[in-house]
Amino acid sequence: MAHMNLSPVAAVAVGLDFGGGATRVGRLAARDRRIYFEYDADFIANAVEISPLSLPLRPGLQTTDTALFEGLPGAFNDSLPDGWGRLLFDRALRVQGLLPEQISPLDRLAHVGAHGMGALTYEPDLTPEEAAAAQTLELDRIADQAQEVLEGQADEVLADLIALNGSSAGARPKAMIGFNTASGEVLHGARSLPDGYDHWLVKFPNSHDGKDAGAIEFAYARMATAAGVEMTETRLLTTGRGSAYFATRRFDRDGDQRLHAHTASGLLHADHRIPSLDYEALVALTTRLTHDVREVEKMFRLAAFNVIAHNRDDHAKNFTFLMNAQGEWRLSPAYDLTFSSGPGAEQTTMVMGEGRNPSVEHLQRLGETAGLKKAPVNEIIDQTREAVRDWPDLAEAHGVTRTNIKLIGERLDRFK
Repeated sequence: MAHMNLSPVAAVAVGLDFGGGATRVGRLAARDRRIYFEYDADFIANAVEISPLSLPLRPGLQTTDTALFEGLPGAFNDSLPDGWGRLLFDRALRVQGLLPEQISPLDRLAHVGAHGMGALTYEPDLTPEEAAAAQTLELDRIADQAQEVLEGQADEVLADLIALNGSSAGARPKAMIGFNTASGEVLHGARSLPDGYDHWLVKFPNSHDGKDAGAIEFAYARMATAAGVEMTETRLLTTGRGSAYFATRRFDRDGDQRLHAHTASGLLHADHRIPSLDYEALVALTTRLTHDVREVEKMFRLAAFNVIAHNRDDHAKNFTFLMNAQGEWRLSPAYDLTFSSGPGAEQTTMVMGEGRNPSVEHLQRLGETAGLKKAPVNEIIDQTREAVRDWPDLAEAHGVTRTNIKLIGERLDRFK
């Protein structure tokens, strides 16, 4: 396995790169088991807020009082992989005789370097150098390697999988790829890509998923699009041996242009591992950041879809806001939409205080709180119900097993 640079890092310079080179944002440093951040004076003069609620643009040292995110401000915690990406990195540390507890959040950011989601960059950049030539990837091989790692073997493939992971978040194994939509060819894609290729992300089943997890998520993407939820392009990539992997175009990249991405978890310092939000707070956050009723309506539409389509793992990291170089914010396209149960089988993000059985009435009250007119609220709810009725046909067309078509269909019948 490739050796990782594991010299401890005492300070990290933060930059913001929208694709034309990084502008210096400020500096993170650790002292006495606390992490401090200070904005660069020139960046303050630019008046672009990267995290207006938790890291206001002002001179002087800032630190967070909470143990959440191991003391990192939420904007920078959003750059760190969690779930699968963290598992890979921690496994690689153990192979080299280190415990994950010995590695600080600043060390982890240095291993993200310039290759995280969004537009934030970190120096020193300790990401391993990739092979210069773009390599063609075989998806089944990555899936098999991911499975071996999940089962606790295959230490020798960790470096390859870490390079592919590109510091993405979430529980399922995934790879950042370059995808040519015309030819269907897949390349190693965490960095810059040849002409004709775009930045995509592909997911592989984890140890709890059935073989049809990709097909289920793809059917959900089709339902969401029919319900008017904005998503980037999605594909179900089928391979020679008959596996089908869910793939989606990355929303934080457009060619070599990058967008700053910040989750609701990071913006509000809300723990994504426990139910900590209500859609009412997400609507307020959308209003505060975007000042645009169309974005508020997008958030409401997403709430309606998650409730009606039984996507109950709608935690605080599953909502992202994007900022461009002018400092303008919008809600990102939706992602991680699939059939799921939240903690205790409840909706992770509540609807007007209701988690166990949020209803059409709860959604209508949410729409009212969001300042939306009654007619469009009811139209969105009706359009969503209509889209979700297509579940059995979509699921069958894309290869979901009979058992899952029936099991999921029974849950979705609640809103017929």
